Amino acid sequence: MSHDLQPLLLTFYLATVTTIILLAIGIPVAYWVAYTRTRFKPVIETCVSMPLVLPPSVLGFYLLLAFSPQNAFGHWLEQWFHIRLAFSFAGLVIGSVIFSLPFMVHPIQASFQNLPVSLMEASRTLGKSDLVTLFRVLLPNMKSALLAGTVLSFAHTVGEFGVVLMIGGNIPGITRVASIAIYDEVESLNYSAANFYSMVLFAVTFAILLTVYVMNKKWIKAS
Repeated sequence: MSHDLQPLLLTFYLATVTTIILLAIGIPVAYWVAYTRTRFKPVIETCVSMPLVLPPSVLGFYLLLAFSPQNAFGHWLEQWFHIRLAFSFAGLVIGSVIFSLPFMVHPIQASFQNLPVSLMEASRTLGKSDLVTLFRVLLPNMKSALLAGTVLSFAHTVGEFGVVLMIGGNIPGITRVASIAIYDEVESLNYSAANFYSMVLFAVTFAILLTVYVMNKKWIKAS
């Protein structure tokens, strides 16, 4: 029996887009949190970490309210930019970025904090800017953390359910990702299709995590 591959393709596309955005956002956020001394740091850390403890349906519900054209932010987006985020792929991306943010930020932040201070001091002594120091000195010494953040963010996005259901609903080809499809097929008593989607997600996430552990082991031996 053939199965619809669209939910799986949409899931991996969503996870890829989300992970790329999180890399661009997560590195500067982790750098700022690791080295800032502002009194507002605990507030920022709390906001970043909230998705770890907040029920996904709660986050999804408030994002849905924010994205709705009946509310101020959603109305402003639709009126001025003709963008509707509720029940759209773009809305899924934004929700996924927020929901998976701590999985990118935390390992990178920890790695920044564990790097010897002498690395940054030596770079600055040589007249390098903070940006050059970040990309030429710090990040090359954080390969394991960058890999961990990337993989965890990707895998976490693949497994999302509550947030994507709230924001995107169940629109085939647009918001019907694999986790929604599994729920849908189980409700329809179509266990064959549910098992197919589940096994693919299981196999992919297992392979990704195994690759991370193997590569980390090689890097540790090489260092």
